[in-house]
Amino acid sequence: MQRRFVDDVLQNRCNRIILQRLGELRLPDAWLVAGCLFQTAWNLASGRAPQADIRDYDLFYFDPSDLSAPAEQAIAARAKDLYRDLGVIVEAKNQARVHTWYAAWFGHPYAPLRDTRDGIDHFLVRCTCVGLRPDNSGVELYAPNGLDELYGGILRPNPLTDHSDLFASKTASYRQRWPWLRNAL
Repeated sequence: MQRRFVDDVLQNRCNRIILQRLGELRLPDAWLVAGCLFQTAWNLASGRAPQADIRDYDLFYFDPSDLSAPAEQAIAARAKDLYRDLGVIVEAKNQARVHTWYAAWFGHPYAPLRDTRDGIDHFLVRCTCVGLRPDNSGVELYAPNGLDELYGGILRPNPLTDHSDLFASKTASYRQRWPWLRNAL
């Protein structure tokens, strides 16, 4: 299943190019994560184009040396320039600083993270906890909850980030685009 997921994700041209260029940003503990990955797999499972309805492409990195918003914005600007030719939104977020803004933005407390994988572990929906990064053999996949529920279309709350209001909103958005998905509460 891991090989299938990587093959599926790389059918999305933007994912492929973002991963190929990721090292140019020289970000610590950098991963391509979230919707651009699992939504590509859902698109292919639905017979849709790999890039259909993907709103943005998320890069996570972990840099505890500067938790300021301006530092993160500078990285985001560099990423925007590097990927400008793709014609998609690429967002870069420092996972070391999520706890500084999460409560104000989402209305729930959020403990400091240890690394980027810890950030992936805390996605609201268990099956969406996925990330890819380049490595010597091609790409490294991080999927702490496996991939069975992702391909089975099962949307289950993540007990590490149990925010039922946010879960309901997020999964409703997913089910509008991929009606075969179902909540498993």
